[in-house]
Amino acid sequence: MKFKTYFELIELPTFAERFEYLKLNGTVGDDTFGYGRYLNQTLYRSVEWKRFRRQIIMRDNGCDLAFSDRPICERVVIIHHLNPITKEQILNRDPIIFDPQNVVCCCHNTHMAIHYGSLEKADFQLIERRANDTAPWRH
Repeated sequence: MKFKTYFELIELPTFAERFEYLKLNGTVGDDTFGYGRYLNQTLYRSVEWKRFRRQIIMRDNGCDLAFSDRPICERVVIIHHLNPITKEQILNRDPIIFDPQNVVCCCHNTHMAIHYGSLEKADFQLIERRANDTAPWRH
């Protein structure tokens, strides 16, 4: 398997090409960390990860797959590892975990689509808000 990099990703000119570069074709319910899930949760709650996460969000301007036309408007910005990490890498504090070349910002829908879906699930259209728009779900 070829190691994916952030520099290669951002050279791709469209969101669709970036998505295809990252797509994993996983199956919902596949065991990734199993009983070791606490390991990645401990990592993502660490001070070290939170500091790293802030740097990546600033680098990508808080945009989905670092695509400037797709600002993430959700409360939580996900930091996606381009090359999935393993329990062993977490336990051994492998430097790849904190390698800026191995991560990119994405929104929840894009993250789920990278792992389990298709471009259609990630390529939703943002609804433009207007003054006095108090019920955007009615569009």
